[in-house]
Amino acid sequence: MEGGEPAGGSWNFDKENRLPPPKKYEGPKYLEHERDEIDNQVAIEISHKPTSTWATTRKGALAQLKNFIKNHFAEFGPLEDAMTTDNWALHHSLLSPYLNNGLLHPSEVIKAGVQAFNTGAIPIESAEGFIRQVIGWREYVNGMYWFLGPDYRDNNQLNATRKLLPLFSDPDKTQMNCIKQTVTDINDRAWVHHIPRLMLLSNLALITGTNPQEFLEWMREVFIDASEWVMVPNVIGMGVHADGGTMMTKPYAAGGAYISRMSNYCKPCVYDPKLRVGEKACPFTTLYWDFLDRHKAAFVKSATDVLEGLEAGTI
Repeated sequence: MEGGEPAGGSWNFDKENRLPPPKKYEGPKYLEHERDEIDNQVAIEISHKPTSTWATTRKGALAQLKNFIKNHFAEFGPLEDAMTTDNWALHHSLLSPYLNNGLLHPSEVIKAGVQAFNTGAIPIESAEGFIRQVIGWREYVNGMYWFLGPDYRDNNQLNATRKLLPLFSDPDKTQMNCIKQTVTDINDRAWVHHIPRLMLLSNLALITGTNPQEFLEWMREVFIDASEWVMVPNVIGMGVHADGGTMMTKPYAAGGAYISRMSNYCKPCVYDPKLRVGEKACPFTTLYWDFLDRHKAAFVKSATDVLEGLEAGTI
């Protein structure tokens, strides 16, 4: 803040943070964490091969925070929505597991971010975008989880009944390059950033009519940062719109055009995001229009209710 006004003259810099991925972009490498004897013993007990992606100690979590602030924070904002096969994290902080398991406290993450911004080295769109995710969205989701209660996770307002598709677990079950790459990344590291989670995985579950509880359980099982309070509102409310609009004003459904614009997945794919029908049509594009057609009556009623509420002054 600058007195009573937001720094930079705006509360939100999202318009600055929607760049597609640069071509052939690698960027600074992310940290690798050494495994100790306890890590190795746990890996044996759960029959899992140890990886070096994630820290398991407070010291390692602090090193990850320092690395983000030094090497990635400045570039985070403009590319935070981009997806690319050239860089698996693309300047994201990778701090969510440590925040969710207590190895880092949100206040110290915010303090580090503000201090870096105050040096003048961090563009405001990166600082605002990152800080808002921590003290804005993260706290909102936490509050909504406790406010909405234990029955919220059982919502299925769109009556979605399809079983979880095999491609969510096995990338070889699809020719969709975006899903194949994303599921491979999850299997390798138990993580992808928020846009693949929302606009690829959740979007696909939404437009295929996948049962929200099955999808929720899968998301909770495969992501390293999948705390109950994090996943339930993000999946049921935002991801698959199963609550009928309690949390969000609209379903986050999109066709192949969005994926093509924000990623490098589509060019080598066998499917064409511009086609709506035919063997080469992108499934996201075809299913998007099918989804809107299936729920046309409900969405028209919802939009009418909002308009009437605005006119009556009750919204």
